[in-house]
Order: sequence, then structure tokens, then C-alpha cells
Amino acid sequence: MATAVKTQADERYVYRFGGGVSDGGSGDKNLLGGKGANLAEMASIGLPVPPGFTISTAMCTRYYEEGETFPDSVRAEVAQGIAHIEAITGKTFGDATDPLLVSVRSGARVSMPGMMDTVLNLGLNDQTVEGLASASGDERFAWDSYRRFIQMYSDVVLGLDHGAFEEALEIAKEDKGFTLDTELSAADLKALVAEFKGLVEQQQGKPFPQDVHDQLWGAIGAVFGSWQSDRAKVYRRLNDIPGSWGTAVNVQAMVFGNMGDTSATGVAFTRDPSTGHNAYYGEFLINAQGEDVVAGIRTPQYLTKAAREEAGAKPLSMEEALPAAYTELAAVFDQLERHYRDMQDIEFTVQQGKLWMLQTRSGKRTAKAALKIAVDMAAEGLITREEAIARVDPQALDQLLHPTLDPEAARDVLTKGLPASPGAASGAAVFTADAAEKWAADGKAVILVRTETSPEDIHGMHAAKGILTARGGMTSHAAVVARGMGRPCVSGAGALSIDAKAKIARVGGREVKEGDLLTIDGATGEVMAGEVATIQPELAGDFGTLMEWADAVRRLKVRANAETPLDCRTARDFGAEGVGLCRTEHMFFEADRVTAVRQMILAEDEAGRRAALEKLLPEQRSDFAEIFEVMAGLPVTVRLLDPPLHEFLPHEEAEFSEVAKAAGVDVDVLKRRAAELHEFNPMLGHRGCRLGVTYPEIYEMQARAIFEAALDVADKSGEAPIPEIMIPLVATKRELELMKAVVDRTAKAVFEERGKTVEYLVGTMIELPRAALRAGEIAEAGEFFSFGTNDLTQTTLGVSRDDAGRFLGSYVEQGIYPKDPFVSIDVEGVGELISLAAERGRATKPNLKLGICGEHGGDPASIAFCESVGLDYVSASPYRVPIARLAAAQAALKSGRKA
Repeated sequence: MATAVKTQADERYVYRFGGGVSDGGSGDKNLLGGKGANLAEMASIGLPVPPGFTISTAMCTRYYEEGETFPDSVRAEVAQGIAHIEAITGKTFGDATDPLLVSVRSGARVSMPGMMDTVLNLGLNDQTVEGLASASGDERFAWDSYRRFIQMYSDVVLGLDHGAFEEALEIAKEDKGFTLDTELSAADLKALVAEFKGLVEQQQGKPFPQDVHDQLWGAIGAVFGSWQSDRAKVYRRLNDIPGSWGTAVNVQAMVFGNMGDTSATGVAFTRDPSTGHNAYYGEFLINAQGEDVVAGIRTPQYLTKAAREEAGAKPLSMEEALPAAYTELAAVFDQLERHYRDMQDIEFTVQQGKLWMLQTRSGKRTAKAALKIAVDMAAEGLITREEAIARVDPQALDQLLHPTLDPEAARDVLTKGLPASPGAASGAAVFTADAAEKWAADGKAVILVRTETSPEDIHGMHAAKGILTARGGMTSHAAVVARGMGRPCVSGAGALSIDAKAKIARVGGREVKEGDLLTIDGATGEVMAGEVATIQPELAGDFGTLMEWADAVRRLKVRANAETPLDCRTARDFGAEGVGLCRTEHMFFEADRVTAVRQMILAEDEAGRRAALEKLLPEQRSDFAEIFEVMAGLPVTVRLLDPPLHEFLPHEEAEFSEVAKAAGVDVDVLKRRAAELHEFNPMLGHRGCRLGVTYPEIYEMQARAIFEAALDVADKSGEAPIPEIMIPLVATKRELELMKAVVDRTAKAVFEERGKTVEYLVGTMIELPRAALRAGEIAEAGEFFSFGTNDLTQTTLGVSRDDAGRFLGSYVEQGIYPKDPFVSIDVEGVGELISLAAERGRATKPNLKLGICGEHGGDPASIAFCESVGLDYVSASPYRVPIARLAAAQAALKSGRKA
């Protein structure tokens, strides 16, 4: 019997919701996108959701595969979807007497606020606007909706210059002496519609589309098209969202917040997304549509009376202005938070006193809020401790680990706005996203100053240290995106008058020009002239609680890459369990030592080298003693000298003279010796263990300094450090055997001289593909492996990390690598070598200690890989230690291998 083969033509692409029907639910985010899945879910639990349908993400993929066209089968499904809405609302799409209007919105599987397109009031034309006026009994509302539709459709679908429409609207208000759109009468709006239609014909050479079905398909195509917009691509790159996911499209019956003083629209969170406090947080506008709130066109009003009073604001809160709708909304908040067991970000509309829910999703929040919400919800019994650990994005902790403004520092406050995203930042004022990106690329800290941000500003917001806007509320585009990025943001600083063309902002008789220093405080909303001093963060409270829970479940140990006492102290404060990489070369570059180092390198024989090394020994011993004191009782992995000799060679005449004088030899002799040591490709040359093989006295001196320092600290503190001496750039077992013999011989000599011993290990850094492949035999000579993933990535891919930035972005965009392989481990290539080396090494020596110490040690995805391979520890830069601790706990929970 023949098996039926499912074809694309058989595939279903449209899913209905509302009116007692839910074809999907919250588990269908990959298919329906987050918005579509949650609309279906809200409808299924009985909340007031306007009926509609979702066109799936699979259709988005097919749309691009088939040259941005729609198959007839989907057109038929959409017609059925419209019929579903018509049956529930009792209105007909395109009907001249009582028309059905719809919104067309995007909805990817993860929230991308403001990145993709929306069209509201679709279905209006010259006939249906009259029907809407008649059916609603409100001519002003009908013409206001029509002008909004033309303006939005012209921008989103027709791609016309939206500035021309904004200008026409501003002129219409100015001519009447009005400041708000709501002051325009029906006649004013009718005249504005005629002007808008003229602009469309002038700009595109044909009239505004009157056929409602053409309008609908134009909008659906535009929403799918916005998935590949520049701003969406930038957002996806910054947030690791694959381009292959696509977006869904949601078509939904319109409900109107612009039908007078009993109507409103708003955005709200079930808890404060900045602080995490368990209090309703949000904004609304009376007689407005949703875009007015999120676009920051009007500064909205507070949701609760308490929030209004705290801010000292006069316009009534929703709790006071629309008490019945507010009471119903508060009950919905509680129901949604219990149902989803997470803080929700909600969009709603009140149409003539009736509440409608337009969206819910897990709300974006600051790291501080994420911690508080996770810990509080666990305490409330809403989620478990393990779920609380999983709820916090480890990368977001970065926001908490950096300084805030010193409360004692002087502040020259220019103005105050809304505290939209916490944290503090200082930088040069710039007035365009392009300028922010350019200045930041030149290494300058900048504050992006805008009247309001738009999704096109995403690249500049990412480049800036902080964001300041004159308009918009705490749920505007600038605020939501800034919170997601961890950038401080002050929005709605209404006293600011910004002239972006002239690159100047004015406030209270003062001017801020491009390049002038500004400081913003996203926790208070203050905007200050100049730079304000900062203080280090306090990492207690919710942070400490969650870290305790994380430490109880993680299996991987977390160490730090640190080579100064300050780095070591910072790392210990952040919970590091030792040092996983102490590089020794920086110690050689210090001004008072480099002459002796050069003397050693340029010496003609061993005697000359030893004479120079004698000068360096006490300095090295002192370096190690300072580190061991901070890390007493913990393992410290010290990498012996690794960089190419050429990095230490003199270049200037004065430098040669200084070395010649110290060594008592002729300058010309030194220059000849320097020429002999020159290498064409030093990163693959005379470095790492190759130095130790050629000049074993260098490693002998370093080993002596390590052991003498360890014994000194043990005497002084009573707690010995555990030195783990790491031989770099090993490719063969024999190299490690030779170098281990030097270290062991030196240890024996020092221990005999001092009459005491300390525990120590000798191992190697696996950073060459050959070492990974021959790990079984190398393990015979070594006691630990530390994967140096920076060099292992370079040598495996044949790519220099110093130069790769020029082309790797393009590689990631084109799907050659899923992520920058220097940021997140290339699991298929480099990862396979690590896995193979771990397996072969432990086959030889089952208790072989394994860790990584490249930059990947602080990357959550790479840490998950390390957990899967069974490494013992990761090592990260000091400020990334908490990130690694949390990521290691999440990886353990996911793998089922808890501590």
C-alpha cells in the first residue's frame, strides 16, 4: 500500500483564536511566535481577547524561499481566518456600512520589541470610513483612525517618507494653535486625510490603495519583509537569534482606545521591570492607540495612584480615571502571572469602558529585577529554586557587576527625566546612531541623545554607554531596548530641546553640544553635565541568595584568569575558587624589569642569560607571593613564559643603548643578535615551551620564584597555595617531559634548601590540534590539562583573532559559523578536539584534572559545552566569575549532573 507523502501544499499555515476557538497555545511559540501562541493561550483561559488568526513562522520561511510570494492555499486559509473574525464580531471586512477593521502585527518566537512592523486600522478606505463614522456615531474617531492608517501603511508597507506625514500633521496642529493630536476636529482630520492621500500619490505616483484585500496582503508581506530589515538583523545578531526562525503574522479585530475619554490604551508589567518590586508598573493614554504609548509620541500617564503620587505627577492615573477597567485589569494581571508563573509584559486597550487584552509575554527586565523576581517568586512558592536559577540570564549579571554613581560626588543636574533603565554612564553627547557607532569605534564613551529613539537606532544604542531621550515613557522603545541591552536610559526628559541637525541640545538656558560630557543616572532619571565619580556595586541580597542556590547545584568549579593582586581580590570577592590562568609575561614588561629581560634574551650564552635572570628572580618571587597571599589555600595555575621573544626586543636606539650599558656589551653586538632572533611569523615561532626547551634556565628561574613564594606565604599565613605549573604550547609528550623535569628538579632543590614542601602539579595547556590528538600520551607526563581555547581556536581554524574581526561578522551573518568562534566555542571543530583530548587524556590517567582558561570560560554557551564534556573547571576574567557560576549551575541542571 502506497504511503501518502505530505507536501508543502498540504501544510497548514493559519491558526485561529478568540470566540471560544484556540487552534494553538503557549507551547506553540516556535510555530506561532510568542505573540500568536500567547493570544491563543489567553483566549483559551477565558480572557477578553479580540478574535483573530496567526500565519505561522513556517510561512515566513516559505515566503522567502519562493521569492516573496504567497501560495493560493494560504490565500484561501487567510480568507477563512477573516470569516472567523467576521462571524464573532458581526462585522464584514470591506463593508461600507459597518466595516471590520483589523491590525496586522509581527510576532517572532522570542520578543524583539520595536524591531518589526505593525499596521493598525486596516480595512479603511473612502467608503468604509463613512460607515465607521456612522456605525460608531463618532465622526472624529473615524477620520482619526483613517489618518493614522494612511500614515502607518504608507510608512510600513509602501516605504514612503514618514517624515513628510509627520510634518503635515505638525503643520495642521500649528495652523490651529494646537499642541496635541486629540485637539484636531473631524473636519481638521478629514482635511489631513486628503493631504496624506496627496502625499502618497505624489511620492509613489499612484493613489492610496482602496481595495481592503490588497491592503491586507500588502501588510502581511510587509511584516514578513521586516524580518530581514537592517534593524531586525542587528537585533538578532546582538541577541543570538537565528535568522532561520522567521516571524509569524497576527491578524486581529481592531479594538479602539481612541474613542473618547472612556477609551484608553496601555502597556503594563505585573512587576516593576527595573527593580523587580512586586507592584504593578505601567503607563496608559486616554483616547489613544497603542503606538502612541510605545513610540513615545505623547508622554503617558501612570497606571496606579501610588506611582503617580510618588512621581509627583498631576494627570490622573488609570486607577483614578477608569476605576472599573483598572480593577478588571488588576485581576487579569494576577491571573496571568499565576498562569505563566513569570512576570508578564501586557498590552491592553479599553474601548468605551470595556477591557481587551492584546498581548502578554514574559517581560524583559534588568538583571537586578530578574534576580529579585526569581528569588521572590521562589519564596512565594510560585516557582522552585531550580527554576529561579534557570530564570536569570547569566550574561545579564554583567549589568550588576559594574560601578554606579557615587552618592557623595558633586552633581551638576541639568534636568530630570524618567528612570527608564538603571545604571549610570558618562560619555560624550552624540545626536545620531551613526555618530554613536563611529565615536565608539574610535574608543570613545558616548551618550546617545535623541528626541525619541526608533528601531533604526539599534546600532547606535548598542554602541552607546547610555541613552537619553526627550520624549517617551518607561515603556517606550528606548526604555525597553535599553533594559534588554543593560544600557542605562533616561527617557521623557521633556525640558530638553534637541536639534539633531545642529548637534545641540538646550535646557534651561544651557547648551550641550556634540562631544560635551554628560552623565545619566538611569535609576533616578537625572541628567548631569560633566562626568560624575562612580563606586563599586554591592553584591549581597538577592544576588547572594541566587548565587548560593547556584553554587549548591553546579558541578563545574569556577576559577579566574588573574595576574595581579587586584584581579585576584576581585575574583575572590566574586566567588572564584582559585586562579585558572596566571600569565607571567606582563610581569616581564614592567619598565623596571624589561631591561633585564632584554639583556637575558640578547645574551650570547647561558652564563649571560643566568646573570640577567638573577636580577629578575626576586621580582618574580614578589609577584607570585602577592598573588598567593590573596589565593592562600586555593589552586593557582601559573603559565610559564609564553610570548615570542620578539615582543621583548628593543626597537629604539635609546633602548639598545640602555641594554648594552646594563649588559656591558657593544650596541652593535646587540643589534646583530636582535637581527638573528627576528621571526617572520612569531605567533607560530620561538615561543611557549620552545623557549623552555632552548633556554631551560628561564623556566628554572620562574619555577624557583613560584616555589620560594609559595613557601613564604605558607610560613606567613599558615595556609599554602597550591601551585599548578602550566607548560604552554606543548605539541609532544617529549616537550612536556623535558619541562616537567626542569620544574621537578627545581622544586626538589628549593624544598631541600628550605626543609619544607608544598603540594604542586605540573601540567600543560592544550592549545594546538596535535596536542589534542596526542592527548593520551601527553597525559602520561602531565597531571592536568587546561584548554587554551583562544590559541586552540586560532590554530584549528587558521584564523588570527587579532585580525578576524574584519570578516567574522560577515561569516556569522551568512551562517558559516553560528557565532563568532572567539566568543563562543566552535563546538563542531574546536569542541570536537577538546572532547577527544579529554577522552584520550582520561583513558591514560582517569583522575587527570581538566579545565579551560581561554575567553570562552565566561561564555554561558561554552560553559554548557564544558559541562557536557565533563571538564572539572572553567576559568574566566574576574568580572565574569559570577556569570560563569550561574551558567555552570544552569548547565548542571540541564544535563542532570548536579553537584
